[in-house]
Amino acid sequence: MLPKEFGNEDEEGEAPPHPCCSLSPPELYSYTEEPELSLNRRCFEEDFHTQDRRWLELDRAQQKAHVMHLLDGLEVVSRDRRLRVARAILYLAQGVFGDCDNEGDVLHWSRHNSFLLYQLGTFSAFLELLNMEIENSQACSSALRKPAISLADSTELRVLLSVMYLMVENIRVEQETDPPEWQTCRETFRMELSFPVHTEEPFALLLFTMVTKFCSGHAPHFPMKKVLLLLWKVLLFTLGGFEALQAMKVRRREELGLPPLPEDSIQVVRGMRAASPPACAIELVEQQQQQQKPRGHRSRRPLMKQDSLDIYNERDPFKSDEGGVDEEENDEDSGMEGELELLERDTMVPALPAQRPPMDRVSFPKGLPWAPKVRQKDIEHFLEASRNKFIGFTLGQDTETLIGLPRPIHESVKTLKQHKYVSISDVQIKNEEENSLSGPSPRRRKEFPFWAIPHSCPPLQIALLKILLAAAPTSKAKTDSINILADVLPEEMPITVLQSMKLGIDVNRHKEIIVKSISALLLLLLKHLKLNHIYQFEYVSQHLVFANCIPLILKFFNQNIMSYITAKNSISVLDYPHCTVCDLPELTAESLEAGDNNQFCWRNLFSCINLLRILNKLTKWKHSRTMMLVVFKSAPILKRALKVKQAMMQLYVLKLLKIQTKYLGRQWRKSNMKTMSAIYQKVRHRMNDDWAYGNDIDARPWDFQAEECTLRANIEAFNSRRYDKAQESEFAPVDNCLQSVLGQRLELPHDFHYSYELWLEREVFAQPIRWEELLHCQ
Repeated sequence: MLPKEFGNEDEEGEAPPHPCCSLSPPELYSYTEEPELSLNRRCFEEDFHTQDRRWLELDRAQQKAHVMHLLDGLEVVSRDRRLRVARAILYLAQGVFGDCDNEGDVLHWSRHNSFLLYQLGTFSAFLELLNMEIENSQACSSALRKPAISLADSTELRVLLSVMYLMVENIRVEQETDPPEWQTCRETFRMELSFPVHTEEPFALLLFTMVTKFCSGHAPHFPMKKVLLLLWKVLLFTLGGFEALQAMKVRRREELGLPPLPEDSIQVVRGMRAASPPACAIELVEQQQQQQKPRGHRSRRPLMKQDSLDIYNERDPFKSDEGGVDEEENDEDSGMEGELELLERDTMVPALPAQRPPMDRVSFPKGLPWAPKVRQKDIEHFLEASRNKFIGFTLGQDTETLIGLPRPIHESVKTLKQHKYVSISDVQIKNEEENSLSGPSPRRRKEFPFWAIPHSCPPLQIALLKILLAAAPTSKAKTDSINILADVLPEEMPITVLQSMKLGIDVNRHKEIIVKSISALLLLLLKHLKLNHIYQFEYVSQHLVFANCIPLILKFFNQNIMSYITAKNSISVLDYPHCTVCDLPELTAESLEAGDNNQFCWRNLFSCINLLRILNKLTKWKHSRTMMLVVFKSAPILKRALKVKQAMMQLYVLKLLKIQTKYLGRQWRKSNMKTMSAIYQKVRHRMNDDWAYGNDIDARPWDFQAEECTLRANIEAFNSRRYDKAQESEFAPVDNCLQSVLGQRLELPHDFHYSYELWLEREVFAQPIRWEELLHCQ
């Protein structure tokens, strides 16, 4: 079953191991940064003079006065002085843990101080300092000259990004006990991050620029983990999480006059139960050999038949050893829908929350979880085949005329129309086709968060995929790969075995957090772009495909996925805020090897589900990309991922297997009947979709290159109509007079003045003028 906590993780992107860590996740800090916590406290206490009174005992006016005093210290010339003041502010954002007795108090004051800091303009002040550090050419050149970059090279950036992250995360999360002024601050902060009112660019675009600059090699000291985490949270705050996205989708369908959604997909997935995974051939051979030894006779099952889909292929505990010969005949009790008790016994998968009422186990609805859907294209294909068979001619896209067709065809068409589903994307595509001859479409204000970066979109995606590749557990170290460990490696490398083990755990944890943030970031962008306009989504998706995102995700899953899900790359006693208020025990090699008490890693499970969802979005209804899955032999890789008994992850794996089943051949389908049954039970049904037989009309040979080229032409036409200036005529004369051209009045976009100065600095003044090329032309 899908635990309720995972629903929150799917929306907000967090599934904290401890309830009190939900507002300030410990992933922001690496274990090598632990000594800096006490340094932040010292910097604060050196400047805090209130006659031995604690911060918690001050009234609001006194707290404001001290924060204003600290903000004044940020304007001094001395770089070291600014850093100490920034550390003091970071200590406030971290919750003044020196005055607190438990973790709950630390998180409470962290949230309280974050709102106080924002109300006094701290975020704007830190944004100016962040811009200064990004443009600090001396720090960049110093990092480029160093043979090995360490934690000390990014000290200022890490302090600034930590304060900004804590403010964004604490203000973003709503609670019922929040005062009204906090709600006002939250909405103001959201608008400030989405649409800046001054000449600066959107904050998300600044972070995107940091990512591309890091991957280009010009700023190898940038702390990418903190940048990516902050970028993800900013987009989550400004655009909205998955539940907000679902509500937006419902409202958009109402605006377009479409019928309501047949179900709430988030609630359906939360109610699913996990299935036992299929066995692979090697495990079946080993199991048969083990069964032959004690019994002394041959197994009654053929070799290629899958066992009862248990995680390690053990016998079903609810069957006796001398039970039925054919397991397929008893699937009603031991198959996908009857293994809830078996799931609860399994020790290798996420267990249900202890506080969950026991009656919830039997409250699942009977039948299929999803309502079937039919596309308009499916109805047209069905009527075309029926008319060819019974009448001998077709009527094109006419789906109303049924004259001459037998009665059963009438009933079939009626059933198909009852389950017809028109998506928002279908309406958008149809509108674009109708408006293709009516000139340019107006640019809408709400598209600004994405279309502020139209030219930097492909480089950004390549940069994110480069970082994802470097953080993948299957990647090998290469001399030409980017270094993502600059903000985790200490200045002095470990000299003892214990220090080496601690650093190794920290490095693996660092990579896992990067994978989590990138996967969540990409998925969130794709979902919001698809709702905003289908061609914006296709624009980003096609660039991801061209950047080899599909084989990269398959490479990520081509590992021992169970080992990755159950990884122990964490030291719970060193996690924030536990390490600030509790006495730390002495770490030993045995305690580091044992890891924490969790039987699974929420972070890695969350990352895997995000990557699978991205892969589904890239390949859905795209036959050329589906064939990429077949060519890269993704079926055995995805089938191994079914070993993770988690309902949501299994659902998206089965979706990817379903779309390529028709291309895998009859023998594969015959040898994987349990997987086929799981697809029938878990994945939404599409009427007239013969995915299990391979004789569907979409299985015919395709010109895959032409399919992508057609899509690209539609995307370019959309961008040209909406964002380019309209041309009066194709044969209009060209004005070559300089005075005439410069004297024309141009209609600029509404948001042009927001980022004009930065664009001018970046695209004009910062570009070198190659005078020698001008001389050659003469």
